[in-house]
Amino acid sequence: MPQPINTAEISERRGRFEAPEISLIVPTYNERANVALVVEKVATALAGLRWEIIFVDDNSPDGTASAVRAMGAADARIRCIRRVGRRGLAGACIEGMLASQAPFVGVMDADLQHDETALVPMLEALRDGEFDVAIGSRYVGDGSADDGFTKTRLGASKLATTLTHRMLGIQVSDPMSGFFMLRRDIVDQVAGDLAHEGFKILADILASARGDLRVKDVPYGFRARQHGESKLDSQVAIDFLGLLISKATHNIMPVRFASFLLVGALGVGVHLCVLKAGLSLADMSFSRAQIIATLVAMTTNFWLNNRLTYSDSRLKGLAAVRGLGVFYLICAVGALSNIGVATWLYSSQAHASWWVAGFFGSVIGAVWNYALSSTLVWKR
Repeated sequence: MPQPINTAEISERRGRFEAPEISLIVPTYNERANVALVVEKVATALAGLRWEIIFVDDNSPDGTASAVRAMGAADARIRCIRRVGRRGLAGACIEGMLASQAPFVGVMDADLQHDETALVPMLEALRDGEFDVAIGSRYVGDGSADDGFTKTRLGASKLATTLTHRMLGIQVSDPMSGFFMLRRDIVDQVAGDLAHEGFKILADILASARGDLRVKDVPYGFRARQHGESKLDSQVAIDFLGLLISKATHNIMPVRFASFLLVGALGVGVHLCVLKAGLSLADMSFSRAQIIATLVAMTTNFWLNNRLTYSDSRLKGLAAVRGLGVFYLICAVGALSNIGVATWLYSSQAHASWWVAGFFGSVIGAVWNYALSSTLVWKR
């Protein structure tokens, strides 16, 4: 028979084991060499405070999760969430924050580029209730990105900041920062509007809150990575642009669909270049050049989507070959749908103008391609 619950004993245990005041979320992928250093630096910076670190690992092949669990066996303040079949920094941060019981949650990278000594000033800014979010900023006061950024990456970061200011109206000094802290209850308020794809979770939180958050900038020096490789690549750029489009449309257009359309726009450029080459350089007939350009564009779109839009469901080997064949069929039907809808709007009782007919035909084709590709090719 089950024993009755001893409420007095539970109360006594709660008194002995207080919950942490702050949970620090650290998303990881192939960061085994860094996790022990992160714990050491955080423990020093937060000495005397009640804290925990939640490493959220995307099933790293280098054994990052095993290393974290080994540390957690000796120190209950160190926790690990291992995600299988899911990838992406934003999604990892969301899952980690939602798993926290602390009144304050922070996010920092595992690459040691974020200055852990800024954690206490962030926490102090939130404790008295004057601010909702504290952002580690590289662009105010004594903050600097000179050590951690090349000139190219620094320019890209500032361009992304400008785009975020103008498109989303987020007027903070460093909306691209991956180093920040906020009240835990805010996470619950905006969780349903956050995109799990992409890398810029702070910009998503600020945009989803519709400007209602009081923000404190805390300057820090962005350091050079000590171990491992940077995760920044073309996928980050596509995901970021997709996030801007999604938030600018108030989440009407999902981030993944926006990324799918951006890849489609690149495919249009490829199509036109191949068509021009076929006509001018190879002296082909228009119909032959158009067929070749269409096949090249569809193939390019498939590989770009496989690499960027669906990086968390990427197909490899024979699965990629089969996926390409299915993608050809879906796009062919999508093209017929595009033509059919546009023709009906232009010539039927609707009597739409040519550009309206063409626009809605393209929309139908794009939605068809996205919906069927997500379901049948990448099985989202």
